[in-house]
Amino acid sequence: MNLGEYFKRIGFHGPYEKPDLATLKSIHKQHVMTIPFENLSIHCGEKITMDLEVIFNKIVRSNRGGWCCENNLLFSWVLKELGYNPKTLGSRVFNSITNDFNATDTHLINEVVIDGKAYIADVSFGVSCQIWEPLELISGKDQPQGAGVFRLIEQEEVWVLEKTGRKPKILNAEFANSSLVEKRQTKPIYSFSLVPRGVDHFTKTSLCLQTDPTSLFTNKSICSLQMATGFRALIGWTYSEVTFKPEDGVDLLDIKDIPDDEVVQILREKFNIKLVNKLVPINNKASYTL
Repeated sequence: MNLGEYFKRIGFHGPYEKPDLATLKSIHKQHVMTIPFENLSIHCGEKITMDLEVIFNKIVRSNRGGWCCENNLLFSWVLKELGYNPKTLGSRVFNSITNDFNATDTHLINEVVIDGKAYIADVSFGVSCQIWEPLELISGKDQPQGAGVFRLIEQEEVWVLEKTGRKPKILNAEFANSSLVEKRQTKPIYSFSLVPRGVDHFTKTSLCLQTDPTSLFTNKSICSLQMATGFRALIGWTYSEVTFKPEDGVDLLDIKDIPDDEVVQILREKFNIKLVNKLVPINNKASYTL
């Protein structure tokens, strides 16, 4: 593993001699713009591991994406190599069906302190909840980014990340009532404490998310990638291109279903992903929105 390969993968050409905020922001944004959030391995008969060497080979050398336990673990290694001192945290994702945060930490994120200020780095949530740059860990501060206004709120030593987005404008009328369309403009994303967590904290959870029949990730094949103007997503056979229009107060959602024989082509052309094993798309009912 080396930084040169990683930088080539994400197309980063800037200076990185100083572990400062500008460098962190630049690398964070390049990562989310080039490496997809995806769980396709589960639906290709592949096992997702927390082994950093395996993750590096998959994401960097094989041009794949990954989910949080892969992308954010890799990003933690990158930060350490650059001279930062990241701290891994566990977070509990909000479930819109139960209207509460999940009972266990299922999402891995990183905290980074620079010049006495703490930031949350998260390169692997995907779709409209993906932050492009780290968020300053300060309660109640509006932090505008491409997808909307993010804010972190502290509540008795528990932090909550929420986002206020824009109204969805759906270009294809047949998807007006799709469960993938987020109707709420402000919504919680996940909660977390500042207790440091090791890799072993996520090992059992990672296995459970890959095998539990009630898991979001066994019920949906997901691939999403950020773009300068929004993001792309393939959920099962449903392909979406979302364009952020902050000047109009809306997000344009271009959603369509694609035939099974076009899935591989879409992954290759829109996400730069070439799978080794056959993908079996799935899009069962579960708590998930664009």
